[in-house]
Amino acid sequence: MRLVLLPRLRDLRGSAHRSHTLRRWATTLAPQLPVLVSIGKLPASIMPPLARHAFLLSSLCAAALALSLQGCDSGADTERNPPQANEPIDTFAPTAPSELTATPIGTNRIDLSWLPSSDANGIASYRIFRDDFQTELTSVDSTSYSDTNLTADTEYTYAVRAVDPAGNVSEPSASIRARTLSESSAQTSGLDTRPSNTSCTAWPRSSGTATIQLERYASLSFTTPIGMLQAPGDSSRWFVVQQNGIVLRFATAAPTSTAPFVDIQDRVRSGGEMGLLGMAFHPEFPSDPRVFLSYTTGTPLVSRISAFTTADGGATLNAASEQVLLSIDQPQQNHNGGHIAFGPDGYLYIGIGDGGGSNDNHGDIGNGQRLTTLLGKMLRIDIDGAAPYSIPSTNPFAQNTRCPASARATGACPEIYAYGFRNPWRWSFDRTRGQLWVADVGQNQFEEVNRVSLGGNYGWRCREGAHDFASSSTPGCDQATAIDPVSEYGRSLGNSITGGYVYRGNQSTSLVGTYLFGDFGSGRIFAWNEDASSRAPTVLLESGLSISSFGEANDGELYVVHYGGTLHRIVFAGSSNPVPAPATLSATGCVVASDPSLPASGLIPYSVSVPFWSDGADKQRWIALPDGQNIAVQGNGDWDLPNGTVLLKHFRTGAQLIETRLFMRHPDGVWGGFSYAWNAQQTDAALVQGGAERDVGLPEPWIFPSESQCLECHTSAAGRTLGLETAQLNGEHTYESTGRTANQLATLSHIGVLTPAISDPAAERSMPDPTDESAPLNDRARAYLHANCSFCHRPEGPTPSTVDLRYSTVLNATNTCDVSPQSGDLGVGANARIIAPGSSGNSILVNRMNRRDEFAMPPLGSNQIDSAGVALISEWIGGLSGC
Repeated sequence: MRLVLLPRLRDLRGSAHRSHTLRRWATTLAPQLPVLVSIGKLPASIMPPLARHAFLLSSLCAAALALSLQGCDSGADTERNPPQANEPIDTFAPTAPSELTATPIGTNRIDLSWLPSSDANGIASYRIFRDDFQTELTSVDSTSYSDTNLTADTEYTYAVRAVDPAGNVSEPSASIRARTLSESSAQTSGLDTRPSNTSCTAWPRSSGTATIQLERYASLSFTTPIGMLQAPGDSSRWFVVQQNGIVLRFATAAPTSTAPFVDIQDRVRSGGEMGLLGMAFHPEFPSDPRVFLSYTTGTPLVSRISAFTTADGGATLNAASEQVLLSIDQPQQNHNGGHIAFGPDGYLYIGIGDGGGSNDNHGDIGNGQRLTTLLGKMLRIDIDGAAPYSIPSTNPFAQNTRCPASARATGACPEIYAYGFRNPWRWSFDRTRGQLWVADVGQNQFEEVNRVSLGGNYGWRCREGAHDFASSSTPGCDQATAIDPVSEYGRSLGNSITGGYVYRGNQSTSLVGTYLFGDFGSGRIFAWNEDASSRAPTVLLESGLSISSFGEANDGELYVVHYGGTLHRIVFAGSSNPVPAPATLSATGCVVASDPSLPASGLIPYSVSVPFWSDGADKQRWIALPDGQNIAVQGNGDWDLPNGTVLLKHFRTGAQLIETRLFMRHPDGVWGGFSYAWNAQQTDAALVQGGAERDVGLPEPWIFPSESQCLECHTSAAGRTLGLETAQLNGEHTYESTGRTANQLATLSHIGVLTPAISDPAAERSMPDPTDESAPLNDRARAYLHANCSFCHRPEGPTPSTVDLRYSTVLNATNTCDVSPQSGDLGVGANARIIAPGSSGNSILVNRMNRRDEFAMPPLGSNQIDSAGVALISEWIGGLSGC
């Protein structure tokens, strides 16, 4: 026999159907109540209320109940659907409530919630039991309840039963325990438990229409690698060139470790665009034991090409065997080029930039066009002739004497093979057709690919890409015959091109014979085929990497070198199925679908002490961590977030939502950004693809960043997430769900999402709010520069400089204080310094902050000057008496 409890009369009041239920209970079930108690189906403690029900049921026709239970035994049919005489009695219990949760909210409160039960006739109420499961605590008609007036630091156990309209009671839910907060924990943590995140996790990365994929090659890691190559005829080893002056080698088959090949750190000046920049084996290596290295050295700076020899059959190079072949004085620290390679003609080719700074402001026509200097050129020399080198007889100016390191007043340099380059960063020969493909980094608007031939003029500084650059102000530009690039792209696709190779490998792909290249800033990998009808390249892949170089194996297969320290093999495949981002914010699972302005329940709110300038918009931030995954707190204070993480950020002006950005670490570990623009009704936001600028009621158009622009600011050098670091979150945050204000590090440690937990936030570094005038001016200014500049200006960052604006770097080590600018003085004059102590007017740092043209900093993402930030940095610099 299976029978369950009838709901209390208050749950039956006002229902004709419930009146009918009472009649049936009175005539058929009430006599069995003592039996139910005796067989253990119902606890004896509930017998008194049931007895009262039975008494009332037996008197339903009495006058006192006639008004409340109309029609009882009167013959009147007051039911909408009167039961048939043979209608079966409902004796089926609802399903048990599931997923009961108990969340401590304070020292005296625990919140319960559960998923609803199911029953053919619906659910009338839920009964909540605490601790002994015999005494009902209360009954509710919702799926949540707040248990209050509890004792601090005390454990309680709960279970819930469902009741249907017929009085059938479900089995109890699984029980759950919870402990109220202690007085101390309530004071130090803003949250009590970690929320469960079941809806907001990073989706798989879209491959778009890509026909390539990247596979991590080996598990080895390197320090600022800028090249990888194999020796001629030897496919058993790889060599990785590191910018710091070290070359490492490792076995091709199942590599597990590296070995040193050569170390010339003692003579390399590294940082920014300086360092060990190129390496080339003699075509007859190792029978000819020479290997050639290209690096920068000294103060003043010099680019140097030297030969080194091996004495052990190619296992190592003798660092003491250096023979300097060629030196070129460098007026600035950037635009050094530095790649070297042997051509199919057996000559050594050398790519050298224009001498640095911006706009090639070197003389009347710039170094790119000036033929009396080796700067801004592709050079070709014969290293098998007279020492230190001879000039190939077919060079355009072969009849002239060799050029000195410092250039000369007259006589074109015979080393020149082609000219008109700004900063050729990686180039190669097509191994089948012998053509020379050169990627040249642009100034402000265009990146370009040139197919270079002997004696050609490739335009800089008269042209940037296929466009006039300085024709009106550069003598001779209007008469110059410049060869336009075969391919170019603008800033919407990237900002720092990296040359690659024409693919001649063995994989089955339609891209055989196509030139593949990349962009350091955006991480995109492109293709351009000479049969293309336009200069626009095809985007093959959003790699998420800082592509410093490509490598070509002896078998023709291609590899990608990530400046962050890893190597990747290019795998060709057929057209792939893209995984599109949700078209609307409400469909992402990261917000409440019915109100996308609210985060989903599994997200953790946070705030930063020093926000990045976003044209005056206010921002709200949340973290969505995959369940079971934690944030790794690194020794330098940066945080490494697990795959699947999503960061959500709302942008508002006043009460109006403008944009919501999702920045996520895809399941494969690559980061990607997505922008959603809010509609005028503020009901939802739509995905913006490719970036946009729109009028949203601000003085200037609002910038919705493209996917590539997200990664240009969220640099790999800064750990991608920027604000999520110990010093930025070491401050208080008010948590809306609890109403408490608490330290964020203490809160995140308390709910168990930091590994290792931070036990004493007071012992950790923190940054002041730049607007907090009670904090020291120096600390406020340095914190501002950290948040707004250091994601690029730091070691291994993407900028062509050695500037380090991290908060932890002392001023005299930032390479800014009383240091001359390397990218032009912007009209300030001879007294210009990056930071000129005591003079904000002579400080290029302030000059760049206070403009919104091609020389502005930050270079993207903003159309309005941060006047308060400019005033803060100006005041700080004005008060400096030295470095």
